[in-house]
Amino acid sequence: MKVRPWPFLLYVILCLLSVGSRGNAQTTVKPNVLLICVDDLRPELGSFGAEHISSPHIDALAGRGVSFQRHFVNAPSCGPSRYTLLTGRYGPAGNNALFMRAADTANVPPSMPEYFRSSGYTTVSVGKVSHHPGGRGGPDWNDSTIVEMPEAWDRHLMPAAKWKHPRGAMHGLAHGEIRSDAGGMDVFQAAEGEDDIYPDGVITEEALHQLGLLTAADQPFFLAIGLIKPHLPFGAPQAYLDRYAGVEFPPIAHPEKPAGRTTWHGSGEFMKYNRWGKNPNEDADFAEEVRRHYAACVSYADAQVGKILAGLQRSGADKNTIVVLWGDHGWHLGEHGVWGKHSLFEESLHSPLIVHYPGMKRAGARADAIVETLDIFPTLCELSGIGVPEFTEGISLRGILEQPEASGHPAVAYTNKAKTIRTDTHRLTLHDDGFVELYDHTTAGKETVNVAEENPEVVESLRLELRKRLQ
Repeated sequence: MKVRPWPFLLYVILCLLSVGSRGNAQTTVKPNVLLICVDDLRPELGSFGAEHISSPHIDALAGRGVSFQRHFVNAPSCGPSRYTLLTGRYGPAGNNALFMRAADTANVPPSMPEYFRSSGYTTVSVGKVSHHPGGRGGPDWNDSTIVEMPEAWDRHLMPAAKWKHPRGAMHGLAHGEIRSDAGGMDVFQAAEGEDDIYPDGVITEEALHQLGLLTAADQPFFLAIGLIKPHLPFGAPQAYLDRYAGVEFPPIAHPEKPAGRTTWHGSGEFMKYNRWGKNPNEDADFAEEVRRHYAACVSYADAQVGKILAGLQRSGADKNTIVVLWGDHGWHLGEHGVWGKHSLFEESLHSPLIVHYPGMKRAGARADAIVETLDIFPTLCELSGIGVPEFTEGISLRGILEQPEASGHPAVAYTNKAKTIRTDTHRLTLHDDGFVELYDHTTAGKETVNVAEENPEVVESLRLELRKRLQ
């Protein structure tokens, strides 16, 4: 059959125009997503009211976005907290939650990156985004046959560099020092050198490389970057510790161990490191050193955030990118006599959340609404215009982003022994054997005085709400 040249040529031109039009529409309609996860980050930042902390880059992001001053995670531990972030659903309380999900992929909904990937996004993770940096299992967390979230990422990367493997980098100190026996590794350290003498500097370099590849491609991207510090051990370049020379730190709030029954614990994760025979609950000078090294790690992580955001701006993709900064849980620095996470007190569950997107009308606002990590998945779906899947259990925060003075909703969290709910005025913690803690946040005592016996109606109301949420 003979084809007449002009109609055929016109057909080809129309097809090319159609493809180009779809590509342009995709860039316009589907914004990119940059998700920055920071491990063990308390909301102790300049933009959250901490004047003694140097966090200029995170604060600058808060100045362009909305900072959620009362964001709470759904579990006070890395794995289950990241499970709720990445699945939009309540899950198991253990650190292997995402591997448990991976074992039954056929019967569970897609993860957030998988959902974005199925919606036309290129998905890339760098560093600690799921529980294991790089998202794999095995003895050294680099076994490509054991994946935390199958089908989630086009590329999931963990540059181990001189730390040899992801497990080594996770708890690595300067110049490739790997934790073998925690008791032989210092609980804090400040070494002279550039940012790449610690793992987060290398993670940031790889993240910037991936950002360059993604912004050069004609497809929307979902890039998740997981920074390890300020996770234990507290190691950061000396320059970041130097920032705190002469800086006065506020006193530790309610440093005493609770008298009654609570979710208090003995700070085992912290205490197993080499502490030179010192206990921060008994040695005020040592407690001060610990707090300063933690702060140095925060400033080090903040510097990596600054590099990432500067790279996004240089690429020009910032004009069409949603940016979320999220702390995977809080961390006690002596409050209630705890040094670590894993409790159901406020200090373990309260973490920073900042959201920025181009054209937002209330840039720089602080939202005091109570929100939870579970809300991030539906929020990103709504902001991206890809539709919120029915299986997500959180509530989109778009309304609060547009009106930061709007109300939020109670936040729940859980461990394998208890669960808790936080409202505007109270926190109720319900132990598995029925024991109840109730704290009134409208009083000076807050979470130091259990008022459950005096408030049976409040206890019953919150108990019912908690059970309804965590059926």
